[in-house]
Amino acid sequence: MIILPAIDIKDGECVRLRKGDYNTVEKVAESPYKTAQYFKDCGATWMHMVDLDGAKDGSVQNKDLIIDVAKSSGLNVEVGGGIRNMKRVEMYLESGIQRVILGSSAVKNPKFVKEAVRHYGDNIAVGIDALHGMVCAEGWLDKSEIYYLELAKRMEDIGVKYIIFTDIAKDGMLSGPNLGRLDELQNTVSCNIIASGGISCLKDILNVSALKLYGTITGRAIYTGDLDLKNAIKVSSLSDNMVNKEN
Repeated sequence: MIILPAIDIKDGECVRLRKGDYNTVEKVAESPYKTAQYFKDCGATWMHMVDLDGAKDGSVQNKDLIIDVAKSSGLNVEVGGGIRNMKRVEMYLESGIQRVILGSSAVKNPKFVKEAVRHYGDNIAVGIDALHGMVCAEGWLDKSEIYYLELAKRMEDIGVKYIIFTDIAKDGMLSGPNLGRLDELQNTVSCNIIASGGISCLKDILNVSALKLYGTITGRAIYTGDLDLKNAIKVSSLSDNMVNKEN
């Protein structure tokens, strides 16, 4: 299982939110560049980046910073937030980003997601963010009437290979991931599932790894020191090796 440490950008700064609430914004690091380098030094191969301004209002005001941090890091990077048309998909991918995340568009413009997948295949991921199982969009401010498993099946049908599932009630709360929903998702679709939200400690990494997911994103726990990233990456790798031997 791949560990994807996260950097969320708002107004050009490295921040975290709680439950996606923009009123809880908290600066967690002085430099996204130094943070990305730390991730690499810990053994990370992938990094998850989100433009929070873009997620909220559809802008890409942080794109230059995100692209520059990604390039300087030397890591594989996936980016989400405000990517709502093909021009922005192309902009990020042509700038060296390995994977772009489409979130609100999965709910509001599935034709766009289908077009993006047709053109870019595995470079496209869909973010499914849910509160009590119901999908939310527009930076989690707009609750839909679509159940998360239904949206996942729709995305699978149009060829999406990567789904990032966030339980909003868990995000930034250090209360553990929603293993039940993740397990349901893993057993409902054939997509590669990336868990997001709630990772608080090494035990959470082991619990998610046991579900045989493709990856998991961790943010706040790294910044608070509750999770040692280097150890988490090592343990995840060892867990994968044990599973492979059993198979």
